[in-house]
Amino acid sequence: MDVLKSLGHPEEIYNLFKFKMGGCHTVMPKLDYESMSESLRTCYAFLNQTSRSFAAVIQALDGELRHAVCIFYLVLRALDTVEDDMTIPLVKKVPLLHEFHTFLYQPDWCFTESKEKDRQVLEDFPTISVEFRNLGQEYRDVISDICHRMGVGMAEFLEKKVGSMQEWDKYCHYVAGLVGMGLSRLFSASQLEDPEVGRDTELANSMGLFLQKTNIIRDYLEDQQDGRAFWPEEAWSQFASHLEDFSQPQHLSSALACLNLLVTDALRHVPDVITYLSRLRNQSVFSFCAIPQVMAIATLSACYNNPQVFEGVVKIRKGQAVTLMMEATNMQAVQGIIIQYSQEIRQKVSPSDPSRDKTLHILGLIQEKALSKVVLTTRAHHLSPIYLSAAVLLAALSWQYLNATQPAGNADMQGS
Repeated sequence: MDVLKSLGHPEEIYNLFKFKMGGCHTVMPKLDYESMSESLRTCYAFLNQTSRSFAAVIQALDGELRHAVCIFYLVLRALDTVEDDMTIPLVKKVPLLHEFHTFLYQPDWCFTESKEKDRQVLEDFPTISVEFRNLGQEYRDVISDICHRMGVGMAEFLEKKVGSMQEWDKYCHYVAGLVGMGLSRLFSASQLEDPEVGRDTELANSMGLFLQKTNIIRDYLEDQQDGRAFWPEEAWSQFASHLEDFSQPQHLSSALACLNLLVTDALRHVPDVITYLSRLRNQSVFSFCAIPQVMAIATLSACYNNPQVFEGVVKIRKGQAVTLMMEATNMQAVQGIIIQYSQEIRQKVSPSDPSRDKTLHILGLIQEKALSKVVLTTRAHHLSPIYLSAAVLLAALSWQYLNATQPAGNADMQGS
């Protein structure tokens, strides 16, 4: 079926067969489980159970950064599980979210009342927290700080709808921008990346916002069916009386106008994405960050002006995803991919679209940034063009976009 969808794209068919013949297991980094503590082995088991995609991606990271990001992921997954659990009354949930970062230093704390599918990370939280406390102080400080700020932000939006475009940015900051900032600080703390990467919070935040907005845009119908709403009222109220109106065929032209407005808003983060990626020097970190970003711009291109957003979840082809993953191993290739999809979006812009001028303006800025010789030469000296152990392995990230099952509101480690 995947091959049929890629007919007309021979490079995708080739890469699909290449991936399926080789498989990511042939290049999966072999972790030395025997040298790990029992609790650390359990943490990696939890990682595999709660996120098949990130289990692979995190294991591709170099050195001690791998363990730090694993624990970071599990801590945020536990926090997110509390936020998602609708069976926890607000009078109990709000204090839990506010105080969650303190539980990292309480060896016996656990929570056994959750009904969520990932509840084991709460029930056996002492296993995660002991490994958190085994991390270096530089990692513990970052994880605790981001956990605290995210918990406060989640609590703020529990009973608050996303109203203005500014609030949309704020919500996405809490659930994804903070993840990007935390990961960037971990990259720098590991000394695999320069201190500048962790200090530039604006760029790291943009990385997270770009991914989260893409998820929210794509998941319109799924969120509507689940009784959740993340499209900002300031945007949709220009075109409809109620957000759910967009799922009705008679409102299609208004729905597409709002969709294109939100895609345009998401695209304004792409120049920051290019700058951020151009600063990275470690290959495993670059691959970890670049793959979801190129998947996101491909997804936005598929969503732009597409009525199917209001009929189901728009997915890029698996052959397309595998091809992107195998190509996005250096900055020059990533710039080429960004140019390709920005041109695709440009070709879909309708003369009558209300956001036409803004869309064309940001696409022009993206192309100008992506064609920058400064960025091209910066990366050329730092990374080899091919990094096989990450290249095939990181295909797993594509499944995060193709087969996403988490609601758009979840804290998403793709904010990396």
